[in-house]
Amino acid sequence: MKPFTFEGIVAAPFLPMLPDQSIDWDSLKRYLRWITDQRPTAIAMNMDASEGPALDRDEQLGVLAACKESIGGRVPLFSGLIAGSTRDAVRWGMELKSAGAEGFAVFPPFPTFLGKPVPAEMITRYHRAIGEAVDVPIVAFQFPTAWGPDFPPQTLAELAKIPQIVGLKEASFDTTKTLETIDAARVLPRKLGILTGSDTFIYEAMLMGCDGALIGFAGTATAELVAMHAAVKSRDYDAAAAIWARLGPLARYCWRLPIRDYRPRMKEVLKMQGLITHAAVREPQLGVDDAERRELYRLAVQAGLVGAERKAAAR
Repeated sequence: MKPFTFEGIVAAPFLPMLPDQSIDWDSLKRYLRWITDQRPTAIAMNMDASEGPALDRDEQLGVLAACKESIGGRVPLFSGLIAGSTRDAVRWGMELKSAGAEGFAVFPPFPTFLGKPVPAEMITRYHRAIGEAVDVPIVAFQFPTAWGPDFPPQTLAELAKIPQIVGLKEASFDTTKTLETIDAARVLPRKLGILTGSDTFIYEAMLMGCDGALIGFAGTATAELVAMHAAVKSRDYDAAAAIWARLGPLARYCWRLPIRDYRPRMKEVLKMQGLITHAAVREPQLGVDDAERRELYRLAVQAGLVGAERKAAAR
């Protein structure tokens, strides 16, 4: 396994689609080149942001192949690993690796991992089987509170014994749980990167001690989040706070309830930026209405993400 330090900004881009809900391959390649130019730590596709659960498996393989071509080896390419059983996860992980995945964000296998508590043995056996089979860096995925499995300190300690695990995407959207996870990681026998996946408080999570973010919002404000993380790391908190003061209102608006609608909301912003051609999503997901679109535009302008200069740069 190649060594990988799980810190900084890992972008989880959105997946451009045509009005008929098929993948817009031309927009995808152009969009991925733009994100790569911002120099995130890595790029993660086939995630929830890129509608991974709504894609056919051949589409997921095609997405990786197209992204690998666009990235051109400049940053590592991760893939979400979405499966319903250990056997399937191992087999599917090997196929994704062959298609270009250099690491994985491992989704909980639903419905098995629904409900609490999920036995630590069940969690660790699932991740260990995947890690031993694919032998690339893997990231465990802590879902929003009450949606998926919890990773209490003792479970995190067991996961740290799996050599392929490099970190945890902490997407609980809960500040108390985030702090508990950071504190638990600090006393582990080896370093695991804790990256926030809570788009509504990215800056605050970094102040708490997160090592960065694996985040959908980095699919639009990539360079800004890279700069914000660098400012926090260098303890230039005023500069970091100024960046988040511009970005935060848009992030909180896009990830407000119902949280599932963050995908069409963010695609509207990307279309405004000139990064994708259409804001189409795959049904049963629905798009946004005109009132919401107007508010998204206002907040995107306020964030400095939309304007004549930004659109020219995207082209």
